[in-house]
Amino acid sequence: MSFKSDEDHIGNTGEVQMDKSQARSMPSFDDSPDRFRSTHPDDRFSGASGVLFEQAMAQTRMAICLSDPHAEDLPIVFANRAFRQLTGYSEEEIIGNNCRFLQGPRTSQEPLEKIRRAIEEEDVVVVEVLNYRKDGTPFWNALHLGPIYDADGRLVYFFGSQWDVSDVRAAREEERIARVMARELSHRMKNMFSVISGIVNITGRTRGIRSEAAEINSRIQALGRAYETTLDDAAEGDIDMGDAIRAILSPYDDGDGRLNLRGDGTRAPFAGISVVGLLLHELAANATKHGAWSQEGGTVSVVWGSSADGNELQIDWLEQGGPPFEAAKIQDGTGTAIMERLVAGGGGSIEREWTDGGLLAKLRIGV
Repeated sequence: MSFKSDEDHIGNTGEVQMDKSQARSMPSFDDSPDRFRSTHPDDRFSGASGVLFEQAMAQTRMAICLSDPHAEDLPIVFANRAFRQLTGYSEEEIIGNNCRFLQGPRTSQEPLEKIRRAIEEEDVVVVEVLNYRKDGTPFWNALHLGPIYDADGRLVYFFGSQWDVSDVRAAREEERIARVMARELSHRMKNMFSVISGIVNITGRTRGIRSEAAEINSRIQALGRAYETTLDDAAEGDIDMGDAIRAILSPYDDGDGRLNLRGDGTRAPFAGISVVGLLLHELAANATKHGAWSQEGGTVSVVWGSSADGNELQIDWLEQGGPPFEAAKIQDGTGTAIMERLVAGGGGSIEREWTDGGLLAKLRIGV
């Protein structure tokens, strides 16, 4: 199976192939296929396929090697320049040796066992294995190993391609650590909210202000739901606002159609979750006491998305079927003060409009 073609042309295009001196003068050309062909004259592809395969072997940036399954200890018989650059070994140090010289003290046996089984069964396998360069530097090698057969179906080589995926593995590990930390933080935050809630309850009982304590606790619980649901997602730096909104409003959703949620996959900085959590809680509490949810058949629709320039989170709260609108009875209470302060602190805005059907609130928060 040589990479040499018996033809001087490819197809019927009439384009003469570059001669060897020209090819070798090219900085990207690797002449190791020539040396391999000279020592394996009986193995050849014919025609255009041989030329193309030779060029691929010579010029690809992917590390490639071939091993002889019929020789003792499955020695490497070909390694292209990319393989040599990846491992740091010279061609003389590679050819004739089993590829285990790339293994080291922390190489796991699990991927090696998969490789051995694939060789025994003449199967294809893809594994990630910790290998070592000549200078001792470890790297994660994504190895793709498979058999090559001749025209008669006889196994002639095992083909291996290698890809340094150390950066990919490092990114995966960082993500894994971030998720572990997020889960631990979630656990601690739940404990913290529980402790705060307990303190509020005790204070409310001892001072005779149970209703006020209950109101404060409802806000604490809204924050807890928002944080608990989004902490894992926050490992990526931002969160899916749909998940947060659904978690915040879940206590008000009985599945009876009184709460309608509609939004897209808008993501926003994790830091804004406290603002969104408290704002939606205040609106929901007000709808329950005085607005649409205080009436039979009243509904609330929440629609969210990002602005056209992507710099603003937009949440619209629309109540329908609420009690008759009486402007004289509308007063700004504690909830309104909380909302105004939160929005101002977040550099956003809130517009409220009372219609015959109920409240229309437009929240705009910078992201």
